[in-house]
Amino acid sequence: MQPIGTIHSPYKTLRDMPIQPKGAARELGTIEVFSEHTPGLRDLEGFSHIYLLYQFHKAERTELSVIPFMDSTARGVFATRSPLRPNHIGLSIVELTDVTGNIITIRGIDVLDGTPLLDIKPYIAAFDEVQNSRSGWMQASPAEVAAKRSDGRFAG
Repeated sequence: MQPIGTIHSPYKTLRDMPIQPKGAARELGTIEVFSEHTPGLRDLEGFSHIYLLYQFHKAERTELSVIPFMDSTARGVFATRSPLRPNHIGLSIVELTDVTGNIITIRGIDVLDGTPLLDIKPYIAAFDEVQNSRSGWMQASPAEVAAKRSDGRFAG
């Protein structure tokens, strides 16, 4: 798997970053899609939101049990959004604000500057919206999630 571009954001270090897009609702970022992939952006501008699949390129270890940011109990990594997963793949849903050439402007970015982008997929409510979902152990309110910042526990 090879990156198709690079994500640019205001976050230069892993500390004090929002832990999810909800905590970065107003933050703008850009995606520079490599020129050979630019034709694949055709028709993307019609979507309000996109999924970003990216590599947690600063994750230096893998853990199968982690204490997530919104909890104090160790959880299985697959029941969390931790970057310490075996393949170090991240996922964010962000608002698409513009596509110009090979540059995509987005809002709600919660990703470290310079992160390698693996793929983009459109968010389609008819496919993706899930009614009556459960959030397992995660009981924090939307306000608590928006206010939470990373503390470096998954760095290094």
